[in-house]
Amino acid sequence: MNRPDRRSTSTLTLPLLVSILTAPLLQGEELGQVSTKFRVVGPNDKIVIEAFDDPAVAGVTCYLSRAKTGGVGGAIGIAEDTSDASIACRQTGPVNLTADILDNSRDGEEVFKQRTSILFKTMQVVRFYDAKRNTLVYMTYSDKLVDGSPKNSITAVPLLDYRPMRAERQMQDTDAIR
Repeated sequence: MNRPDRRSTSTLTLPLLVSILTAPLLQGEELGQVSTKFRVVGPNDKIVIEAFDDPAVAGVTCYLSRAKTGGVGGAIGIAEDTSDASIACRQTGPVNLTADILDNSRDGEEVFKQRTSILFKTMQVVRFYDAKRNTLVYMTYSDKLVDGSPKNSITAVPLLDYRPMRAERQMQDTDAIR
């Protein structure tokens, strides 16, 4: 009678469990990175730049830079990233705000969330709407199950009448410079 090898089952289960726990919740598109600390074993510590479009507001793109811990722990997904982050959001097209966005302006709405440790710690971006100034405000911060970090960063996107530059106008502007 053939019995399955218990070690081979646990060998498959552990990496699967680690990948599930470390999977990002809402991941941005990675645009680039710079190394900040050399590690002899495993990847270097780095600052990662990611872009993501606001899922509820077409025409707004946010750029987030955040610390990412390297080393052996970072390579296998068990290292905890610091709470350092910076954000910049820009209007990249026409914007139409829904009633939900206008109603949730006081409490904010989560638009991005990324795990920054194997358990309990996330980096989040929350959107607020400033009706008086017709501006979207985005704030990034980090939280844990027990306590969060007061480190945060904000950016504001004034909503303007968006008119993309036409090719004819671009050529006229180029000719005027010559």
